[in-house]
Amino acid sequence: MDVLECIRRRRSIRRFKPEKVGRSEIEQLIDCARWAPSWNNCKAVRYTAVENEAELKRIAETLVAPENVRIVGNAPLLLVLSIVKKRSGYERNGTTSTAKGSSWEMFDTGVACQNICLAAHAMGLGTCILASFDEDGVSRQVELPEDEEIIALVACGYPDGSPVPPRRKEVCEILRYRM
Repeated sequence: MDVLECIRRRRSIRRFKPEKVGRSEIEQLIDCARWAPSWNNCKAVRYTAVENEAELKRIAETLVAPENVRIVGNAPLLLVLSIVKKRSGYERNGTTSTAKGSSWEMFDTGVACQNICLAAHAMGLGTCILASFDEDGVSRQVELPEDEEIIALVACGYPDGSPVPPRRKEVCEILRYRM
């Protein structure tokens, strides 16, 4: 599958087969994530793989928004994407480097997250990026180091079904040219 086909075919998967994702597949996903560009090549994004069924159930039942309970509850793998605080978009003296302030951390994590999602799709896995969760609760649950902050959760597994592509705006509706 070429990259353009992968981009066009990848969908958010909300139902997973119970089959576990192998450690080699997880490591391959993170290997793809680490190739994402980052601010000043700081590589501040970190990944925690949650595979334990009891821990996944606890997160699903108590730490995610109601719309995400079923997704996390049936996912055999949850990737917790975090960032080392005050590295991406920051100078050595602790000041931010751009007018975007600390939000550059979101950009670096987003680029790495997209690499994970596209690689997963190419490998026959499905993913769903989640942003509605109890950040402090999940941080405690996965024993996240204090110098890290969770940016997103990614449910991952073998898809149980193929969602229909949603309508997309036409290019002419979202692109402006300045000549």
